[in-house]
Amino acid sequence: MKGQLGWIVSLLVLGVLVLLVMVQVDRQWERLTAMENLMREQSQDLRTLRTGLQGLQGELSRGAFAGAEGAGTGAGNSLPAAFARAQRATEQADYAPGDWLVRAVPVGLATLTPFVSTDVYASEVQSYVLETLLQRDPETLDWNGLLAEDWTVSADGLTLTFRLRPGLRFSDGEVLTAHDVAFTFRFLMDERIAAPRARAFLEKLATVEAMDERTAVFTFAEPYFNALWLISVLPVLAEHFYGRYLEEPETFNQSRGILLGSGPYRLANPLGWTPDSGRVELEPNPRYWGPVDPPFERLVWRVIQNDSARLTTFRNGDIDVYGARPLEYARLRDDPALRERADAHEYMSPVAGYSWIGWNQERDGAPTRFADRRVRLAMSHLTDVQRVIDEVMLGYAEPAISPFHPRSRQHNSALVPIEYNVEQAQALLADAGYRDRNRDGVLVNAEGEPFTFDLAFFQDNEDTRRMVLLLRDIYARAGIQLRPRPTEWSVMIEMLNRKDFDAITLGWSSGVETDIYQMFHSSQTVAGGDNVISYRNAALDALIEAARGEVDEAVRMELWREAEQILYEDQPYTFLIRRQTLAFVDRRIHGLAQTSLGLNLTATPIEIYVPAAQQRYGR
Repeated sequence: MKGQLGWIVSLLVLGVLVLLVMVQVDRQWERLTAMENLMREQSQDLRTLRTGLQGLQGELSRGAFAGAEGAGTGAGNSLPAAFARAQRATEQADYAPGDWLVRAVPVGLATLTPFVSTDVYASEVQSYVLETLLQRDPETLDWNGLLAEDWTVSADGLTLTFRLRPGLRFSDGEVLTAHDVAFTFRFLMDERIAAPRARAFLEKLATVEAMDERTAVFTFAEPYFNALWLISVLPVLAEHFYGRYLEEPETFNQSRGILLGSGPYRLANPLGWTPDSGRVELEPNPRYWGPVDPPFERLVWRVIQNDSARLTTFRNGDIDVYGARPLEYARLRDDPALRERADAHEYMSPVAGYSWIGWNQERDGAPTRFADRRVRLAMSHLTDVQRVIDEVMLGYAEPAISPFHPRSRQHNSALVPIEYNVEQAQALLADAGYRDRNRDGVLVNAEGEPFTFDLAFFQDNEDTRRMVLLLRDIYARAGIQLRPRPTEWSVMIEMLNRKDFDAITLGWSSGVETDIYQMFHSSQTVAGGDNVISYRNAALDALIEAARGEVDEAVRMELWREAEQILYEDQPYTFLIRRQTLAFVDRRIHGLAQTSLGLNLTATPIEIYVPAAQQRYGR
């Protein structure tokens, strides 16, 4: 028996040893593969460098570089203005490269593929990988050149010419040229590519042409007030990488992780990311063209959908940023253990987005009850936004009156939040045919059908859940049954694409000047468009079109205010709130600052870093 036991123990030990050897072999294989890839990339870079030097000799012999950079934002050897803040960070006495920046996302990312992805979290990841020609200065809000060193605008505003910086490269070593800029437009305008949102923005842009390797010309079919902004948000795609998908567009449309660019970071495998990984990890781009090296060794986003789990992870020091819920913010702010390692940031972003309830006006080709303006307006009168602010947001929010920020020039200051008024709501509903016909407190139409609807919301947002339950009780007292429909994020995206819901609550981001074409123009009711509630108003369409084509700011603002008046009267959405940012950031993150665009935590080029003594993750 003792011998048999020893034999079993020996087998177990042998099995453990074999397993350890297999793990070690796997790790060595991963290292060897990484080294092989690195050597291949270095070999490619040497070949490119040799070719470039040969070309440079020829150019110098012809004097072709004399004054080549002109008088643009990147003229001479001066630091491009877009990198000034990042450069100042590197000049701090405690600056050190290295460490990881680890954040959490509250939803399961469905895809990172540009233009196929639709959520703000994927856009945040992409902002470190893809780059644009221009970028706003976070303080002055003026335009700085990023990929472009200079640009000119024709007298009629229809032609914009951009001169690219020399030496631009994508992360795989291929040169970035004006041909890639032109390809990006051609790619997105191809109807086979699932990018209806991008095409909605680009509809006024007639052509983009590469005049030579470094000169791209954008020609608009008609004036567009936000032309520079439009070009600034258009990331440049690599033709040699993305061009193949014009031959197989469905592969691109159904993809999950096709992402390659010229930015400071890259995916280790630009084709290899999948949602089931539960995280996104970016590494520095070793060929980054910018004059300031990326400070972090890794950028990591962990998918943590549960609010409590995110807080626990932050308390344990495993993520560096935590967006607090109002219900917990004051308690966390006064928590000595938390404040010892994290700073609180409480502010209303100057470009804060807004949350809303969208009333779907058409379903399965037929109008719904919410196609009636009286019903939508009644629902807004029944939505006690101030109670939501007081009881759910605990005062850390303000009412949203329209898509326009209340402190922007687009907003008509005479408009005030729709008041909570049950009597007015009931009068509107009665006029639309909904009455308490059976004296049982339930509103029914002429056919005796009760006023009942589902309200879809993201299931893992506790504040939204509390708001929906509050509204359920408020509506019930008015004779309307709201059925809460908690939904996974991926399912919500599908619901929006199919317009398969009664009502839904979500949020939109805002900008310095908000273009509402995507959300409210009738043309955007198409599949994949952002007018997900099938709202149509010809007068609003005309105002939106006129405002977008008006370059005189004073005239344009008046047009926006007229458009706002229509939205206010029509209430296609019940506009809810704009939230304050309530964030805790690990104190080891240095360089944080408030700007005209908000906290610079996600700014690129990156302005934050971790001093060497406080770095947590080794190489």
